[in-house]
Amino acid sequence: MNKVVKNANEAIKGMQDGQTFMLGGFGLSGIPENTIKALVESGLNDLTCISNNAGVDDFGLGLLLKKHQIKKMISSYVGENKEFERQLLSGELEVDLIPQGTLAERLRAGGAGIPAFYVPAGYGTEVGEGKESREFNGKMHLLEFALTADFAVVKAWKGDTMGNLIYRETANNFNQAMATAGKITIAEVEILVPAGELNPNEIHTPGIYVQRIFQGVNYEKRIEFETVTE
Repeated sequence: MNKVVKNANEAIKGMQDGQTFMLGGFGLSGIPENTIKALVESGLNDLTCISNNAGVDDFGLGLLLKKHQIKKMISSYVGENKEFERQLLSGELEVDLIPQGTLAERLRAGGAGIPAFYVPAGYGTEVGEGKESREFNGKMHLLEFALTADFAVVKAWKGDTMGNLIYRETANNFNQAMATAGKITIAEVEILVPAGELNPNEIHTPGIYVQRIFQGVNYEKRIEFETVTE
């Protein structure tokens, strides 16, 4: 099976309006910049997006929000995007905010085939409204359901033609869990090498989880804030 595709535009072929996709990254670290650009250019609409955050106004997922291509965000942290805030307060965007640890575990569960689990985070808050709860060892827990998606889009530092992936430092974040939880997983990588060239002990995501892979170009690798000392 040939998993290598030419570019991001080819990688997202088959994605349709109304589908759910999950997008790796933490802040702006480790986001699939090329695929986001392709999604913006595709004109796809009514998408549900699962991502730790919503990018910033002029970069990352903020570009899709600006064009109103996302109808629902399932996220943990969204504080750096004014357009996201505007759409939320105006009722244009449906939002499901999830504690970050719970989001990570729901993704991991989705990839592992575990349908649901109990977690204490969020009990007694708005997060727990309408959710089943149960006591374990004298502490209340919420029932949370696993997350999966039609497409998972991840970004890795290095990959091979079989889809094996290596992430680098902070860019590992949510990418590793999401790569296992998509019906179709798209991986964009900075460096693409022939199969057999990666050290098996360094591989984070085995190629069995990846259906499409391509080498990205022109990465900006922005950060939200630059803080320096005098």
